[in-house]
Amino acid sequence: MRIRPRRLRRTRAIREMVRETTLSVKDFIAPLFVKPGEGVRDPIPSMPGQFQFSPDTAVDEAVDLWSLGIPSIILFGLPDRKDATGSRSWADDGVVQRAVSAIKAQIPEMVVMTDVCLCEYTDHGHCGVIINNTVDNDATLELLARQAVSHASAGADFVAPSDMMDGRVAAIREALDQEGYQDTGILSYAVKYASAFYGPFREAADSAPQFGDRAGYQMDPANALEALKEAELDMEEGADMIMVKPAIPYLDIISRVREISLLPLAAYNVSGEYAMVKAAESKGWIDGERVMMEMLTSIKRAGADLILTYFAKEAAERLMIDD
Repeated sequence: MRIRPRRLRRTRAIREMVRETTLSVKDFIAPLFVKPGEGVRDPIPSMPGQFQFSPDTAVDEAVDLWSLGIPSIILFGLPDRKDATGSRSWADDGVVQRAVSAIKAQIPEMVVMTDVCLCEYTDHGHCGVIINNTVDNDATLELLARQAVSHASAGADFVAPSDMMDGRVAAIREALDQEGYQDTGILSYAVKYASAFYGPFREAADSAPQFGDRAGYQMDPANALEALKEAELDMEEGADMIMVKPAIPYLDIISRVREISLLPLAAYNVSGEYAMVKAAESKGWIDGERVMMEMLTSIKRAGADLILTYFAKEAAERLMIDD
């Protein structure tokens, strides 16, 4: 037998030499939850190892991430109060705005991104304005644009609309440009499915809808061609980067979007994916560290350039040991 693929697997050095997909700490974007207060570092029960931070402790966490070589974070806010329109999302003294300013003051070179959506800020928990018991797409666009501008004013490098309203990338781009923030980028949640994998996040961000669900504006998990349409629309509207969410159940979607896009492509390794690994690891059913690295590698292999992941710190520490 002349053809033996096993020759290229015989030793670790050989395997590493011919490896097709390589993870780097530069691939990671670490999500952080920020809330009002000082000295806050509240554990999130459904996401072991994750916390809700106040702006000052968020700075400490960002410093730790930066020291590991992780170049970017994305912030999610828990406001001091909620209302029907999510008005605290664009307040100059909002918790995300204060955290952005504090982090950029301490680590100017870190790439700070912000989630742009109303769900964490509305008393009904939906991602937009409710009119006649439904989320009104067009009425929501102006508010998302205001939120994005306020984040840019605080110093955010990228705003990341996750609401799935039609036309929001164009509305945000226009508002940013009009206010002089031409250099602020947009990472669009272009392909976001109405997934059951978001449960732990909704606890962490206190953002569960108070009635109904989000299937009327987030995507049907059965659809693939629709993902390509959504990605193309956001690219046409001016997104600088696009994202697929969730990651692991949608590796095929990541791959298909990669084929049509010349923009940097991100994927969100979401809370449910993280929590399942932690739960199984706690039972002794899996080697959590190996599963973590295999999951992240699969996302990169599928075509993602960047990975939003709660595993960022752990994976970075693992990669440092491997180096």
